[in-house]
Amino acid sequence: MKKLLMLGTGGTIACKRSDSGLKPLLTSTELLSYVPDTSTFCEVHSLQILNIDSTNMQPKHWITIAEAIINHYNAYDGFVVCHGTDTMAYTAAAISYLIQNSKKPIVITGAQRPIDMENTDARTNLSDSLRFASDDRSHGVTIVFDGKVIAGTRGKKERTKSYNAFSSINFPYIASIQDGQVIFYVDDKDSCLDPLTFYHKLNPNVALIKLIPSMGASALDYMAEHYDAVIIESFGVGGLPSYDTGDFYKAIKTWISLGKTVVMTTQVTNEGSNMSVYEVGHFIKEEFGLLEAYDMTLEATVTKLMWILGQTKDPETVKELFYRTMNRDILWKA
Repeated sequence: MKKLLMLGTGGTIACKRSDSGLKPLLTSTELLSYVPDTSTFCEVHSLQILNIDSTNMQPKHWITIAEAIINHYNAYDGFVVCHGTDTMAYTAAAISYLIQNSKKPIVITGAQRPIDMENTDARTNLSDSLRFASDDRSHGVTIVFDGKVIAGTRGKKERTKSYNAFSSINFPYIASIQDGQVIFYVDDKDSCLDPLTFYHKLNPNVALIKLIPSMGASALDYMAEHYDAVIIESFGVGGLPSYDTGDFYKAIKTWISLGKTVVMTTQVTNEGSNMSVYEVGHFIKEEFGLLEAYDMTLEATVTKLMWILGQTKDPETVKELFYRTMNRDILWKA
């Protein structure tokens, strides 16, 4: 029987009603009391490390979660983190970079409704997560939600209310859980030969700007003074406006001259970017050697940059690490 550690961080799964709305109040021990049947296939210990709405989740909290896992890594066969859904995809991606090549499963889960409600997805999601973490084939960082198992760098919340809130973007589901059985679609534990590595630092000075038609580049100029990297969410397969003023060209030139990082991505959820297709993308990428997210999710792009810049600011090393595949985060690179 596997010995698991469940970490409580708050979120909807742990909420109870208050005068001002739902608020995380239940402890990790109380959450476990709602899934007593799991004792038939695993031994679970609980640890409460946070109790916050996931809207308030920050990089310092990702460090707290990772450190809790690292500190107990040798004592347990796997880990389940109960988390709010709104920033769950960011947390799963961040933990993927802070704890790399784990042969033990680290599962992130939560719910759209509190666990103490009669009609809730919480009890199923928690039970499924503990079952997946108990499977000998499970490893690495994943999201388990609505019977689906998603690589930690590929999850995205696409629905605000429905139980099937999360999708796997540009990568197949790792597995599904049906009637208490784990059905694997990607079973590659034996191919994971790289050593387990722990990291303890993130750089939160990463900004995001979403382009809209007619938008100027002044926001980029402001960000250059306050951030170490910027991610630009462009249209379609990727590009920057080539207005007569040349503002975007000048803004990017400023970023590069300061030795800072610029990453281009797309606002379109599926299929990724490819700046080489159109002149508006090809020219500026070639001119400045901008990084491109390709098939990565926004959540993975943001947290990977925070992880990289926590280790180095050398442009060539940043580029090498950004394009290195970690927990299935980037597969297609031009």
